Amino acid sequence: MGARDLAGLRAAITGGSSGIGAATARAFAARGARLAIAGRNAAALRKVAAATSAVCLPGDLAEPGCPRRTIDAAVGALGGLDILVSNAGIGWAGRFADMTEADIDTLLDINLRAAAQLARAAIPHLQRASGRLVFVGSVAGLVGVPGEAWYSATKAGLSCLADALRAELKPAGVGVTLVSPGVVDTPYFERRNEPYQRRHPKLMSAQAAADAITDAVCRGRDDVVVPLWLTVPARVKASFPRLYRLLAARLA
Repeated sequence: MGARDLAGLRAAITGGSSGIGAATARAFAARGARLAIAGRNAAALRKVAAATSAVCLPGDLAEPGCPRRTIDAAVGALGGLDILVSNAGIGWAGRFADMTEADIDTLLDINLRAAAQLARAAIPHLQRASGRLVFVGSVAGLVGVPGEAWYSATKAGLSCLADALRAELKPAGVGVTLVSPGVVDTPYFERRNEPYQRRHPKLMSAQAAADAITDAVCRGRDDVVVPLWLTVPARVKASFPRLYRLLAARLA
């Protein structure tokens, strides 16, 4: 599929106050998209909005009703909606058995429930041909990462949701994209239990992830893994699960 321009398209981006969301807002704005950005940090959100001419939608997506209010506000401010980039997410590192009930619920609420509620609210507004849902998942959701078991599970749920919605929405001419980044250098690691300490894969920039999201939207791609080489472990796991488990145990 040939690349299209984003000029004039109306996009809502969650998790837009920093990291991948902020970088995506800048990338979309550079291509002429009209933006509404959502996030919990109102001050940081305003800075991104000032640089991208975006509408600010502060709020906590974990709160009941906030996802729908966010979409309604975006539609009202932009006069409709063509693209939703569901990017908001949080992590947790450590043994699964050490998680509290609140930890489990919070990750589920932000990483999966909110994404589903946002999509449900956005779908009626998305237009044939120009409409697209974009879910920002993780390579962890494709392979499962020890020490991030529940985070991996929530992102795997997002992957499954994207697959199912892609088939459901195809007759309506609405596309669904899943972008699965590797390890991205963002404030995400400052908010989880521990910093990133593995040697591989190496940290990538938020801009690289944002460029992958932008390219996927412009080209109408369904699945994108960034960096590209991380498709290899995902494919090995899908096709040769026993071999993958042996390799993962040896390299862990």
